[in-house]
Amino acid sequence: MDTNHLVDGLYTYRSLLNNPNLSIDFNSLEFGRANFLIEANAGKLRGKIYDTGWELELKGSFQYGSPATLWFQGSGIVSGSKWVYDYLCYVVPQIPNGINQVQALVGSVTRAIDHPNGSGGTSPAGVVASFYAVLQS
Repeated sequence: MDTNHLVDGLYTYRSLLNNPNLSIDFNSLEFGRANFLIEANAGKLRGKIYDTGWELELKGSFQYGSPATLWFQGSGIVSGSKWVYDYLCYVVPQIPNGINQVQALVGSVTRAIDHPNGSGGTSPAGVVASFYAVLQS
């Protein structure tokens, strides 16, 4: 295996608000969904997170280990406003006896700065959500 490109690829990304209340409807926990394109080489990471009509550029680092760690920032202009999010995640190791396991990343995303939301209000900085991303085939 070429470990220089261990995490390279296009992933399907989903994030959820960190609310411990089990009675909250699952759909109301959604924080985001997108495509996640990652290229990592020699400890550096770049790529983009995007969907229809928006895109953030990713820059950061990749560290080998057990598990491998990715730490990066996504930033860009969305609907005329600057968006910045910080990401920390881990490569899920292959699970013994796992069947058809797809490469996955799991971690946390934090909104680094306030930005307007689509409802005329503000999405405040500091909100933390959990995310997972699975490699598309």
